[in-house]
Parts: sequence; C-alpha cells; structure tokens
Amino acid sequence: HLAALVLARGGSKGIPLKNIKLLAGVPLIGWVLRAATDAGVFHSIWVSTDHDEIEKVAKQFGAQVHRRSPEVSQDSSTSLEAIREFLNHHHEVDIVGNIQATSPCLHPSDLIKVADMIQKEGFDSVFSVVRRHQFRWSEVKKGENKMTEPQNLNPAKRYRRQDWPGELYENGSFYFAKRHLIEKGYLQGGKMAYYEMRAEHSVDIDIDIDWPIAEQRVLSFGYFGKEPLKEVKLLVCSIDGCLTNGRIYVTEDQKEMVSYDYRDIVGIDLLKKRGIQVRLISERDCSKTLTAMQLGCIAKVSTTNKLQVLEDWQKDMRLSWKEVAYLGNEESDVECLKKAGMSGVPADACAVAQKAAGYICKSNGGCGAVREFAEHIFLLLEKVNSARKQ
Repeated sequence: HLAALVLARGGSKGIPLKNIKLLAGVPLIGWVLRAATDAGVFHSIWVSTDHDEIEKVAKQFGAQVHRRSPEVSQDSSTSLEAIREFLNHHHEVDIVGNIQATSPCLHPSDLIKVADMIQKEGFDSVFSVVRRHQFRWSEVKKGENKMTEPQNLNPAKRYRRQDWPGELYENGSFYFAKRHLIEKGYLQGGKMAYYEMRAEHSVDIDIDIDWPIAEQRVLSFGYFGKEPLKEVKLLVCSIDGCLTNGRIYVTEDQKEMVSYDYRDIVGIDLLKKRGIQVRLISERDCSKTLTAMQLGCIAKVSTTNKLQVLEDWQKDMRLSWKEVAYLGNEESDVECLKKAGMSGVPADACAVAQKAAGYICKSNGGCGAVREFAEHIFLLLEKVNSARKQ
C-alpha cells in the first residue's frame, strides 16, 4: 500500500496558514494534491494537519485527513515524528510518499517514475534532488583571522557552465520510504536512490518567499491538469456578485441602482482586444443596467438555467469546453464552473462556488474581480503560446 502524505501544520512562522494561502488562484497545498491524484499511483492520499481550515481545503481536493496530535504539531516537531505517528494509526500503509506542500511545481510524471523505483526496482527510499551550478566557498566567521577557501572549484580554472555537470542538492519536494525504514527512524537509508527533478519544477515556497515571483514560476511551470490548456475564446461572467458587488440600491421613487468598478470594464475591453468574446448572464432582469453600462456584450438575463445557456453558447460558437472560461459566485454557477475549462470566483463567493472553481480571486465581486480574472487568463494564454513554440 503506497500512501501519499502531505504534512500541513497550521502554525507558520513566516506566512500565516501558508499551506492554504492562494498561489495563482489555488491553495498552495492544492497544487501537490492535484499532482498526486492525477499520478494514479497512490492507494490513498492523506493530509496530516492540526487545523480545521486546512482539513477543509484538503477534503475539497479529494484527500483524506489525519488529525495529528499536539505532540507532533509543535514548532520543534520534525517531519519524521509526524510521519511515524501517521503510520501508527494506519497499519495498512507499507510505503509513504511524503510530499512537501511547499513544492507547487510538482508534476505527476515525477511521482509515477519514483513509484516505479520504489515498487518495481526495489529501492527502500527515494528522494528528490535538483542540479545546481553554484561555486561554494568556506565560511569565515567574524573575528577569525583566516582566508576563505574554494570548496568545489579551482579559481584559476573556473568552469564554464556547459563544461561542468554541477552538483546535486536536495530540493525538498518529496521523500519516499518504506515502513520498516521509517520505524527505525530514517527517511533516507537502506537501498537508497535520488530522483533528479528539472530545475524549473524545483520551486520551494520556503525559499521563494516572494509570493508574486513564486506565482509567476507556477504559472510558467506548474501542473494544471491532465488535459493540455487551450486558448480561451469565450468568457462568460455572472453579472450579480461578479461584475457588480451584488448590492441593489433603491431610490425613493423606486428606481434601482447598482455600482461597478471601472477596472472591470477595462478588463472586459482588454479581453475583447485579445479576441476573446465576453458574454454576461444573470438570473434577474437587469437589462436596463446593462444598457446604462454600454458594455457591448451579448447578455442573457432572467434565466433560470445558467448551464443550459452556457451549453447553447458553447455549441453555437463550436467551442470545446477547454476554450470556455466562466466567472461565477453563487450555487447557481457551480455546474457552469465545473464545465468550463477555466473557472474563477471572486474572493467573497459562496463556499460551494469556491470549491468548484479553479481560480479564486483576491478581489471581491464588483471590486476588480473581472479584471483580475482577465489577467489570470492572459497569463495562462502565455503558457499555451509557450507550449506551442516548444
């Protein structure tokens, strides 16, 4: 029994609840859980945590949850202690694939190869490494009267990068080990092997603490699912709660008014300029509002079945679902969010809509969420174009 185990303690010295902080619209832990699920090699996938919110997110991504004890949830607790506690409660597990939540560029192909190494080639432990071309020098502490010394180079004959194979360093992405080894107090030992990951996939949030930079790396090199991304050609946006904040103001003479963010109008305009058609949808009759906003978008209002409208538009335009993006915020949007190839919700969307979406905006509805989702679409389109060139 090969089990994937992600350790995700609630406490974090640097970034509060880092393990579920949104990275490129997905909770950090969600990136590795998606890779583990799609690898298809694990008999079970677990998250070991002491925090209710992390448990909730883990279950949203299909993982089972092991509630770790306070004894192994301290700042001083080690990964090995948490893994051994997990094994004490799960006697069916023979091999643990300990996957780090802070490695969002992990791909299923890496996990598949490592599973073969430990299950078919007979290794007792396998861990991930990355190749680096860095010259090391000895440390000279303050007050010591001595010179630094080269550790892995001759300064008189410095290697060119292409002439030097570099060195292997642990990148912390994963550690696979058999039960008997862990019970003896080791994650690495016995018949041991390393697995070399590609440098662009070796993103460690513990090191890459600049979140925007990490997001760019993930958008460029992360794993987005089994099917390849396609160029988005249609964005369908729910009006109430996405384009507007959902509030309706009523004047004394019973006229309705809504507010919107001009940034969202700019976002719609930018999408159109990129050749992406934008259509709007609403359960209520807001045709007067749309006329006043002068967006120039096809809209369907007073609809009782958003999914049917979305399917009709998708068929009429002869698009695959991968070419459709959807931005919604309510329970009535859930099926549309699940169908669309790219889906998003504002930060204040209801819980079931957030669970169904692939991207959760930092902005609330009516406060820049449409513009933010447009920027997300543009970034993923860059990834599509890059893949085509390769």
